[in-house]
Amino acid sequence: MMPALELDRLHRRYGPVVAVDGISLSLGKGEFLTLLGPSGSGKTTTLRMVGGFEAPTDGEIRINGKRADRLPPYLRDTATIFQSGALFPHKTVAENVAFGLRMRRIPRHEIDRRIIETLDIVRLRGMEERYPEQLSGGQRQRVALARSLAVRSAVLLFDEPLSALDLTLRLQLRAEIRRLHQQIGFSAIYVTHDQGEAMALSDRVAVMNGGRIEQIASPDNIYNAASSEFVHGFVGESSCFQITVTGDDYRDADGASLNLVLANRLPPGRHRLYLRPTQLHLGQDAAAGSNHLKLRVETLEFLGDSWRYHLVAGQVSLVCDHRANLSLQPGAEVTVGWEDSAMRVFT
Repeated sequence: MMPALELDRLHRRYGPVVAVDGISLSLGKGEFLTLLGPSGSGKTTTLRMVGGFEAPTDGEIRINGKRADRLPPYLRDTATIFQSGALFPHKTVAENVAFGLRMRRIPRHEIDRRIIETLDIVRLRGMEERYPEQLSGGQRQRVALARSLAVRSAVLLFDEPLSALDLTLRLQLRAEIRRLHQQIGFSAIYVTHDQGEAMALSDRVAVMNGGRIEQIASPDNIYNAASSEFVHGFVGESSCFQITVTGDDYRDADGASLNLVLANRLPPGRHRLYLRPTQLHLGQDAAAGSNHLKLRVETLEFLGDSWRYHLVAGQVSLVCDHRANLSLQPGAEVTVGWEDSAMRVFT
């Protein structure tokens, strides 16, 4: 089957600054692909090039097999949902949804049918005559989504659409977008710096760094089998500490000896160990792990459904999440345990 979208060695330079550095990817029909990365990684510039709001310096963009990088935005078979929603304040909900259809000169009876259909899909029937100022932030984003769905573009482009919403609304709309994708099967490129959104929504995630794609894979593979130290450190939360192995001794970055036991010894030299807070065992539970390290409690935080312990030993700092308050006060010594599968080692 022909891909909905293909990017072939796409570049974007601003003078000496390289924003996008030769990325290539293919988006299958009905696939939901997220571009995830820190600020300045090139994800938004890539999305803007696909939508026609930025011109590539080099490379090609093909939509349904047809070259599109030389076309203006209004001639591309794409629709963009912006962070702000970008609704017309002087138009009603129905008029906003109809806007793209009118620009495409769709017959009036078909426009009316699609307005009803898409407002049904996003659960906004009955609000056709309201204006954007009469809607909540979440409702405005649903109107923006309905407007994009109504034109039935080959590719939907999501430009951090949930970032301006509060947490509760963000979670509700995230679930709504997932439901709509499962129901309709539209093809989508989604840009975000929110890892939770990327994991929850995507069929595949492309992690970007310095204008390049570091890894593109399923959310599960990105989280559990990162192909590089950058991807592992960026996706999810990890504590990282450096150790030096000399003979039977483990030392921290300052050369101080660590009370560290590893089930499988590391070769001599310097290594960086990554441990996720939720995969550590603390106190009596530490015995369940095959690897152990003694530390002391520096501080603790109550997170609602768990307690977070900040632990130190010399230059080593770890964060451990535990379901219960273990009544450990700052200064108390404690043993942390973990399985081999919970640890990533980079040299």
